[in-house]
Amino acid sequence: MSGRELTRVEVLSRVKAGTLSLGSAATLMAVSYRQAKRLARRYKAEGAKGLKHRSAGGASNHARPTAERERVLALVREKYSGPLDERFGPTLAAEHLASEDGVTVHHDTLRRWMLAAGLWSRARKRSPHRARRERKAHFGELVQLDGSFHLWYEARAPRGCLMNLVDDATGRTLARLGAQETIWAAVDVLRRWIEAYGVPLALYTDWKNVYVREPNAEEQATGAVPLTQVGRMCAALGIQIIAASSPQAKGRVERNHGTHQDRLVKKLRRLGIADDLAANAFLEMTYLPDHNARFAQRAASTDDFHRRTPSRLALDRAFQLEETRVVSNDWVIRYDTRFFQIARQSGHAPARSTVLVRENAAGAIELRYRGRVMHWSEIPAPPSKPAVTTAPRPAMAAPAHAPARRRGQSADHPWHHGVEDYRTRLQVAAAKRAWMAGQP
Repeated sequence: MSGRELTRVEVLSRVKAGTLSLGSAATLMAVSYRQAKRLARRYKAEGAKGLKHRSAGGASNHARPTAERERVLALVREKYSGPLDERFGPTLAAEHLASEDGVTVHHDTLRRWMLAAGLWSRARKRSPHRARRERKAHFGELVQLDGSFHLWYEARAPRGCLMNLVDDATGRTLARLGAQETIWAAVDVLRRWIEAYGVPLALYTDWKNVYVREPNAEEQATGAVPLTQVGRMCAALGIQIIAASSPQAKGRVERNHGTHQDRLVKKLRRLGIADDLAANAFLEMTYLPDHNARFAQRAASTDDFHRRTPSRLALDRAFQLEETRVVSNDWVIRYDTRFFQIARQSGHAPARSTVLVRENAAGAIELRYRGRVMHWSEIPAPPSKPAVTTAPRPAMAAPAHAPARRRGQSADHPWHHGVEDYRTRLQVAAAKRAWMAGQP
C-alpha cells in the first residue's frame, strides 16, 4: 500500500471507533465528503485492503504484449547473450535490435525484461570514490591521448592497441587500431585529428617515453627542455604536452577505453573483422560517427580553440623524425645501421661536421647541412674485420748451418754466427791479447 492509503486506514479507523467525525476525516484525507463516505463503507466491509487501489498489481494499459516481449527476449538470448564478458548490455542490445532486427524497444524497458529473465544483472565493480575534474569549456582546449592494449579481435587475432583521442570539453572521439603504441601510431591519429578539426591547444598524455621523458645530465646542467620525437613535433605545431600523474587524472579517455572495450569488441565480432585495415575502415565510416552522435555533448562555450589546419606540406615537415650525425672524413654518415655517402656539392668538405637526418613515416630520408639539402647515395655496410687470434711465438732455434757468405764479408762476420757464439769468441780473443801482452 502507498503512504496515502496507509494514512486513510489510520483516519478511518478513528471514524469507526467513534473518536472522529466523518466530516473531519474528509478534511484530513483531502477528499470530498461523498468520497469519504464511499471510503468509509469500503473500510467497514473489507477492512484495510479495501482502501488499496483497484489497479494495483495489474498490467499497465501501455504494457507491451506478452508475445512481443517473449520474441524480444528470445532474440536477446540467441544473439546478444553469453558469458559475463561477452553479453550485450540493455542499451547496446536495444540499438542492435532496432538496427538489425527491426524491433524498437526502449533500453529501460529492455533492462527490466532482461533483469526479470536473468539475462542481465545489476552487479557492478565498485571503485574508490574520486571527484571528477570539471570539463574544459572550449572544444580543442585539451585533447586526451592514450593507447589501450586489448584483445580487440578476441581469439581471432593477437592483442592490439587502440590509439584514442578524446576532446575534454565535448567527449568527441577519434581512434585508430594498430599493433603497438609507437611514435608513428601517435602521429597518425594526431594528424587525422588536426586534418579534421585543426591544431588543438594542448595534449594530455601519460608518462610513456613516446611523449615525455626525464632530462639527461647535460639537459639538467644547461636547463634545456627534454623533448621526445613526438614532443618536438608538437612543439613545432605549438601544441603543449601535459603529462598526467595517474590514470585517474585522464579519466575521460580511460572511461572511453572501457566503452570501446565493450561496444567495439562486440561489433567487430558481429562483423567477423580480424585485421587492422578492415577495423579502421569500420571505425572511420560507421563506428566513430555513431559513437560521437550518441555520446558527444556541447561544450560549455561556443568558442573553438582549435587553430587553423596547416597545409599538407607543413604537416609533412612537422611530422618527421630528426637526428644529428657527424660526417666522417670520407663524407659518410651512419644512421639506423645504414650508411649514406654524401656527394661533393661545394669546395668545402663537411667532414667532422654535424648533419641533420630527417625521416618521414614512409621511411624517406633527407640530409641537411647548414639548412641546405644534401645529395647522397646509400652504400653497403663495410665488411666487418675478422677476429685476430694471436698464436704463441715459437722459440728461436739455432740455424742448422751457417748462412751463405755474402760478398765482402769475412768468415767471422757476426751475421754468420749466433749471438752467444759471437760473444764467446770476443771473450776468447780478449783473453788471448792479455796473455800476449804479458809475455817477455
